[in-house]
Amino acid sequence: MMTCLVSCLLRPLAVWLKLTLTQILSKLTAIIQNIIDWPYDPRDMALVSGIFDVAKSIARLKLTETELALYQSLVLLWPEIQCLFNMSMAAMRHEIETNHAPIKGDVTVLDTLLAKIPTFRELSLMHLEALCRFKTAHPHHVFPALYKELFSLDNVLDYTHG
Repeated sequence: MMTCLVSCLLRPLAVWLKLTLTQILSKLTAIIQNIIDWPYDPRDMALVSGIFDVAKSIARLKLTETELALYQSLVLLWPEIQCLFNMSMAAMRHEIETNHAPIKGDVTVLDTLLAKIPTFRELSLMHLEALCRFKTAHPHHVFPALYKELFSLDNVLDYTHG
């Protein structure tokens, strides 16, 4: 879920707007605080900052669209669907070895990407916690159907609140 946000939205957005990710973070933070009546919470800012930090580190690797798509599949499948994960890993390894030299010594781009997967899991949990806090603060807010479906919002909120 977070991979889609990071790799599909933030990098093209930064290029399109000709802004650095840091500038986008600053603008997004101001927009969030101005649009919704939501008091400053350091946990929310840590989430937004974490997303941008991961986006910057992945953007530095200069992945192709194919590599980004394969990486998204690795993050989404890790480790729940082992057979599909293994297939995605083999394809990813082939793409990375074809397109990228090792970063430092024996450390490859693939090693760097795999090391980020736990960060995505952590960001995903932080995002769900932020949604729960928002829903608690604004119980009458109706989330769009697609948003609720993407983040299993009703199930998460039901689970966390009772």
